[in-house]
Amino acid sequence: MIKEKFSVTQLVNESGCFDLQFRKDTRHERTGSPTYYRWKIQFVVTLPKSEIKTLQKAGREIGCGMVTHSTSSGQGGQARLSVQNIDEIKDVVIPHFQKNPLAGEKKKDFQVWQKAAQIIYKNKGVSLSTWEKSDLHSLIELHKLSGKYKNKTRQGKWMSMAKSLTKHAQNVQ
Repeated sequence: MIKEKFSVTQLVNESGCFDLQFRKDTRHERTGSPTYYRWKIQFVVTLPKSEIKTLQKAGREIGCGMVTHSTSSGQGGQARLSVQNIDEIKDVVIPHFQKNPLAGEKKKDFQVWQKAAQIIYKNKGVSLSTWEKSDLHSLIELHKLSGKYKNKTRQGKWMSMAKSLTKHAQNVQ
């Protein structure tokens, strides 16, 4: 019997997601519960919980990520490999898929996501209110474009806030 070679690229083509979100976070533990808006980017692979070892192997092969599981999805639950750290996304995930190209719609999704990751990395640690207007506008357009490559699309809950920020952001040229 010939054992099939494990391929992270094939796994991601089938079950991976390149996620870009504009989020609202409220810090309830702080006085006045301040609200913050931010762009969040992550790479995720989700499988049934019974396949958790596959995700652990994928994380080791890529060289980063955290594997978690839940039982809330019924029938045994879900396991997921997730990379949310922008440095790991820039230094590990993106180079991995540049070297091991994806196929079809997933390849197009990755190309859009990669552009968004570059903008978010460039602005790492910088207050959203001081980002260049062009960067904010680009992320909104990339978010919209990435929807073409998703099985389940949903309008970002806070996209109207993201759009309003582009009107107030610095226009540094």
